[in-house]
Amino acid sequence: MLKKTTPFEPADRLKQLPPYLFAEVDRKKRELMAKGKDVIDLGVGDPDLPTPDFIIEALNEAARDKANHRYALDAGMPVFRDCIRRWFEKRFNGVKLDPEKEILPLIGSKEGIAHLPLTLLNPGDVSLIPDPGYPPYRSGTLFAGGIPVYMPLMEANAFLPDLNAIDREMLRRAKIIYLNYPNNPTSAIAPKAFYEEAVRFAHEHGLLIASDAAYCEVGFDGYKAPSILEIDGAREVAVEFHSLSKTFNMTGWRVGFAAGNKDVIALLAKVKSNIDSGIFQAIQLAGKKALEEGEDAHRKLLEIYQRRRDILISGLQRLGWNAKPPKSTFYCWLPVPPGYTSAELALKFLEEMSIVVTPGNGFGPNGEGYFRISLTNPEERLREALERIEKNHKHPHK
Repeated sequence: MLKKTTPFEPADRLKQLPPYLFAEVDRKKRELMAKGKDVIDLGVGDPDLPTPDFIIEALNEAARDKANHRYALDAGMPVFRDCIRRWFEKRFNGVKLDPEKEILPLIGSKEGIAHLPLTLLNPGDVSLIPDPGYPPYRSGTLFAGGIPVYMPLMEANAFLPDLNAIDREMLRRAKIIYLNYPNNPTSAIAPKAFYEEAVRFAHEHGLLIASDAAYCEVGFDGYKAPSILEIDGAREVAVEFHSLSKTFNMTGWRVGFAAGNKDVIALLAKVKSNIDSGIFQAIQLAGKKALEEGEDAHRKLLEIYQRRRDILISGLQRLGWNAKPPKSTFYCWLPVPPGYTSAELALKFLEEMSIVVTPGNGFGPNGEGYFRISLTNPEERLREALERIEKNHKHPHK
């Protein structure tokens, strides 16, 4: 007789994950689209522009080479690692890395960020996580049996964590501190002085700094983000994560890299060798082409984003919103008007204007009171969104 089937109970580690706070917004978005509404999605952090043709052509050529059809090397192709070494030295004030020991290609930076806690955390160990922040910092910590401890990012402190305010007992148990600049979702930037403070702090407390630099190449008004690896002593306490996703519109390609402390790079490589079999070599070769020849394409991309930023910010300011132009990322982080929670405002935008924005509370408790707008829409769609906001009484009040 067949055994009666029952629903499978999820593992405790999945139960620890926070609820999907955007579920109601997503449901209403689908409902409106099913009714034929023209929904403008300003919530997604995914470039709308295509990957440049020269990168696609490099992929096409490499994919036709049967030598690239076998399992890739877990540690990445030597030619790709050496290309990353040269890019780092050129981009970041002469930072010289050992491509064999201090560089590791990743299936997107998200993958490396999420797997990093498996290298250092034992059950009960702590990761220090920015709040608001990118969700994989928390989920990766939980999957490793660790405890995520939030570091509030407050506007009064330029959305930088106050390292001296971290609970001493939690700090004693901490092994990893996540930093993310240029920051998602706040678009804040970090000066070198902050990185110097963070490196000193990490040395003092025996911490690994996980520096998420996925947006370091998206800068406006001439701004170029620094690397933490430019700081003296950083190589002993830091690993930095980079991505080609935002730099070259390659989000779906899944290619990035980690660089820094050789011992942690070796541990991360060991974790990955037990989970994945490396990046398709044709994608690595296309990524190499992007890093070597992508300056012109990247400059044009930044010009597009900067025009979009200026259109959106000037339009919102004209309508009475407290909107400040970001120096980096393709996000605008805006305060919620009085009388609303971030989720309530997001629903108002969707129901009354058919516009999707991201409520700040989806990024952590200290994201409440803000919402995020993405610049990954053509200029005409941003102008249309501004027209809809203006028709909705300019600055909404409850």
